[in-house]
Amino acid sequence: QVQLVESGGGLVQAGGSLRLSCAASGRTFSSYAMGWFRQAPGKEREFVAGISWSGGSTYYADSVKGRFTISRDNAKNTVYLQMNSLKPEDTAVYYCAVDGSGTYYPSRRSMMYNYWGQGTQVTVSS
Repeated sequence: QVQLVESGGGLVQAGGSLRLSCAASGRTFSSYAMGWFRQAPGKEREFVAGISWSGGSTYYADSVKGRFTISRDNAKNTVYLQMNSLKPEDTAVYYCAVDGSGTYYPSRRSMMYNYWGQGTQVTVSS
């Protein structure tokens, strides 16, 4: 069993920054790729960023590329999402998740993720 706890969400003005954290426990964290997803009201959950188990490879949705940075600290069992130049359209609940496929590279498909955190709300005001 894996437990994921996100933190760092909040209310920020457009152009501002937030750093989300996701603390994992209960499994060999460093063996799995991780991902961040988000879900806005009335919309489907979408991929935001993914990172390989070593941290050596990262992937981003086009909508956040150049503004968001995913990273991980395997010694602390934690994955991060640094969000800069935030826009109102970034408003959503953000979730971290474990890619259960066991592959090195993270999937962009939510169905490949088998453990999810409870989510943290990010609200960007204009």
